[in-house]
Amino acid sequence: MTTTLTTEALTLGYGDRTIVSDLSLSLPAGKITTIVGANACGKSTLLRGMARLLTPAHGRVLLDGHDIHSMPTKQVARRLGLLPQSPIAPEGITVTELVAQGRHPHRRTFARWTAAEDEIIADALEATGVLDLADRVVDELSGGQRQRVWIALALAQQTEVLLLDEPTTFLDVCHQVEVLDLLTDLNRSRGTTIAMVLHDLNLAARYADHLVAVREGTVHAQGTAEEVLTEHHVAAVFGLDARIIEDPTTGRPMVLPLGRHHVRGLRDVSPVNRGNHHDAGKVSPAS
Repeated sequence: MTTTLTTEALTLGYGDRTIVSDLSLSLPAGKITTIVGANACGKSTLLRGMARLLTPAHGRVLLDGHDIHSMPTKQVARRLGLLPQSPIAPEGITVTELVAQGRHPHRRTFARWTAAEDEIIADALEATGVLDLADRVVDELSGGQRQRVWIALALAQQTEVLLLDEPTTFLDVCHQVEVLDLLTDLNRSRGTTIAMVLHDLNLAARYADHLVAVREGTVHAQGTAEEVLTEHHVAAVFGLDARIIEDPTTGRPMVLPLGRHHVRGLRDVSPVNRGNHHDAGKVSPAS
């Protein structure tokens, strides 16, 4: 059975400050969802709420139709994993030791370690391309290597749903693509439902089956990349005047921000008059 994760009128915050308000969202099962939005719009708070790290002020998070806060902790951890933004590994821990922590939700108290678990860890290390780093201390690795190790931990946890908060942060372009390709492989080979927060709109468009744009703690738009990444929505969500063209590699929308100094013949064109990316291919002539 494919696991479903849904929010119903979810309201989240810290103290008296509301960050996410009356937000309803259903992650398409077995698909990749990317969540985009301006800084401080509630993206990370939403993921924390969906992972049961925050208690809703109102509304519910449902895992296969059951309120996630009513479920036993280990049961949730066996089915849903969260890779937070900039996770911190214990000092001196090796790659294998860190990845092995992904097996904790599946183990009984005082149970003996088994060969089957060693095999799961080895498979996770191999799938993420870090098997040759198994005995290295995590602190000694590069940013890209560490991120692959954290994803290996998530693989070893063998959850049906994986939430990732900005998994490409601090990585160069090569490693960003490498990590997103790895997550796509995971989705396609295991059917894992993936939801991740990304800042790069073009990478979000390229890798998403479903895209969600969050504005001020609510869902402003959701759907395919073509439906969400229109010039109107980009302006509304990010306050950004942009041109949307077709990515020549994927056919997906590509966002071209318009600054004040690098615009050819577009200075008098308002974003509200350029409602979708189909019109965006008609570039005005240079003045």
